[in-house]
Order: sequence, then structure tokens, then C-alpha cells
Amino acid sequence: MNQAPPTAPPNGQAHSAPRPQLQQQAQSHYTLALLTLMSAVAFMDRQILAVLIQPVKAEFGLSDLQIGLITGLGFALSFAMLGVPLGRLADRGRHRRLIVACRSLGGLLAATGAAAMGFWSLMLSRCGGAVSDAGAGPASMALLAELYPVEQRSRVLSVFGTGSSLGALLALLLGAWIAQQWGWRWTLAIVGASSIALALLLRLSVAEPQSASDASNAGRAGQQPGAVRELLALPLTRWLLLGAACAFLAGYGFGTWNFSLLVRRHGLSLAQAGMVSAGAALVSVLGGLCSGALTDRLARRDPRWQIGMPALGLLLATPCGLAYLLLPPGPLLLAGLLIWAYAFFVIWWVAPVFAALSLVVGPARRATASALILLTGALIGNGLGPIAAGWLSDMLTRTLALSGPGDGLRWALVLMVLTLLPGALAFVMALRSYGPALQRARADAALRVQA
Repeated sequence: MNQAPPTAPPNGQAHSAPRPQLQQQAQSHYTLALLTLMSAVAFMDRQILAVLIQPVKAEFGLSDLQIGLITGLGFALSFAMLGVPLGRLADRGRHRRLIVACRSLGGLLAATGAAAMGFWSLMLSRCGGAVSDAGAGPASMALLAELYPVEQRSRVLSVFGTGSSLGALLALLLGAWIAQQWGWRWTLAIVGASSIALALLLRLSVAEPQSASDASNAGRAGQQPGAVRELLALPLTRWLLLGAACAFLAGYGFGTWNFSLLVRRHGLSLAQAGMVSAGAALVSVLGGLCSGALTDRLARRDPRWQIGMPALGLLLATPCGLAYLLLPPGPLLLAGLLIWAYAFFVIWWVAPVFAALSLVVGPARRATASALILLTGALIGNGLGPIAAGWLSDMLTRTLALSGPGDGLRWALVLMVLTLLPGALAFVMALRSYGPALQRARADAALRVQA
């Protein structure tokens, strides 16, 4: 018997069905863009003293070691105390609320640097960046993991990860311009106020996601103590943390001091050094996006590319960085090209590593796992990197009687870049345990769905 054809829904409802999905997708993209911009402003605050080193050093009469302590120690110590506890708090849900609170308070503390009277007060103001990133960083990545599917994870986190490069770009261009117009104190005040304004925008324009996992995540997080111990028991986590530590050490040590090296060794003005470094930051954005897209594509063929891409990036970045540092003063075009090549490859590890952890741990551990990586960055990268480079610069200049312009700093950065090699080795070692860890995670996810 012939069936009557289905009648079209009245009022064009057949065409309205996809609208909720499109609206949700648009809201997810808006949230991703806003979180990335907030991350960029927060990182701009962390990097702004790399631009302001010369005027700050001149006003307070500081040594390179003291500058390294200011740019790293205040942030690192605060992050060490706050990173994991705030990561655990993020695993209990309410990600937006935590992001707003941490970015606002962090911006307020960072802005107090405008009233600094010397070494100690300026170093204490750097704690604002730790408050901002310790809570908002893991919560942002956990929120994005809720909003986007697994097959887009590396790409989405690579977009969010461009916040650091965009922040460096803002510091080098906008920060340098503000400092030239109104001085370094107004620069710190404006950056801190911008973070507060963006936090308010997130509060007003983004709703707290009510995913099905919110309540269950909170329950599991409360019922299963020892999240850090559980994560560190995984060989994969330990190797990834070691690789990240080496990459952070080289990245922050080089990134904090290269601006000054361009001024000291190559005789560039602050504006010229800012342009070269801004180009490197822009190239770093492209490198991060390229890494995320390539990883998602290659991992569909072989999941091991999720870890192989970080190892490849560090291996390609090392000769570029060394070739730049071994150049004699003068060939600025070649120096700029090598800096940009280094910046393009050295960022390749970030998004794939964060995505790998989000794929092998359950929803109730994602923010804590991200917090461990960020804690490594705070202690080893932001904390130790600038201090080690500054100390090595002072020591090498004294003990080796280096007389060339910026020679002590140049050789200190050579040692920093060489730490990329053990980082690449650690990622290669992580390849052995990634496959089994991924299989266990998929089996656990299937059991959770059945339950």
C-alpha cells in the first residue's frame, strides 16, 4: 500500500532545525576567540618587562640577574602555590566563574606594578600573572574540551595556544609604543586594566555551559583524591612533563632576553628590536596553528603523531636558534630570518601535548593535567629560564673576560637553546607509552558511557 508523502512542517520548521546547532557552534567559536584574547593580554603582561628591561634597569640600577628574578621568580613562586589547587577547583566545574575571578584579580595585581618603588615591589606585582594563569589557564582548556569534539582538540587548543604568541606580539608592538609615549608605569597599568575589562566581557556575554559531565566531574573529583599522584604514576605524563620543562626553559630564557640581545649585540633601537621580535611572535602564531592542524590530520592516520609532532618541532628549532646566535654582528636580514624560523618550529610542541593529555585522562582530571604542564612552565620556564640566562650572562662575561657586544648574553642563550635536545628525546620516549595510555582511556570512556 502506498504511503502518503510526509507533509512539510508549518512555518518553515524544516529549515529551522539546524539553527540551534549553528548557534551553539557560533557561541563556541566566540568563546574560543574571547578566551584566546584574554590569554593574549595575560601573556602580554608576563612578557611586557622584556620590552621594558632597559628603562626599568636604568631607573632602578638593576643587574641582569635582578631583572631575571623580577621577570620570573614572583610569577613562579605564586604559581607553584596556586597552580594545582586551582586546577583541581577547575575540575569541579564552573569554569567560566573561575576564569572571570582569576583574570580580574590577576589584572588588578599586575597593574600595581605601575606604583613600584624598586626591586621588591616590582617583583611582587608579577604575582598577578600567576593568579591569572594558574586558575584561568586550566579552566579555559577544560571549557574548550567540553565545547569541541575530540577530533578537533589539537586544532582548537592550537588556536587558544596562539594567545601566548599574540601576547608577545602585543607586548613588542603595542607595549613598546605605549612605553615610548607615556612610560613604563602607564604601560603596566593599561595592560592590567585590559585584563579586567575582558574578564567582565566574558562574564556578561558567555553563559556557564551546562554539560552532562559537570555534575559527574564534580562528584568524581571529590570522591577520588590524589589526582596529581594518579597522573604522575603514568609514564606518559612524566615524559611529557620532562619534555615540556626543557622546551619551557629554552623558550622563556630565549624569549625574555633576545630583545636585549638585539639591542646590545646588533645595535638596534628599541623600536627596531620590537619590529624584529614582533615578526617572530607573528610567525610563532602561524607555527602554532600549523602544528595543531597537522597533528589533527596526521593523528587520524597514526595516533603517535600526537607526540611525534612536538619532538619534530624541537629538533627543527634547535639548529635555527644556534645558527642565529652564532652569527657575527651585522647581517640583520639573515638574523631575522633565523629568529623567525626558530619561532615557527619551537612552538610546535604546545597544542599537541596539551591535547594528548586531554585525550588520555578522564574529564575529572583534564584541568589538573593541564595545570601540571602550566606549573612546569611557571617553575622551569618563567621561573628558572630568565634567571638562568641572566646569571649565565653575568658569569660568562666576568669569567671569560668577554669584550664583544652582548657576548655573555649570546653564549648564555646558546646554552638555553641546547636544552631543546633533551626535550625532544623526552617526547620520543613518551611515544612508547602514548598508545597504551590512549587505548586505556578509550576503554574507560566506553565504560562510562555504558554506565
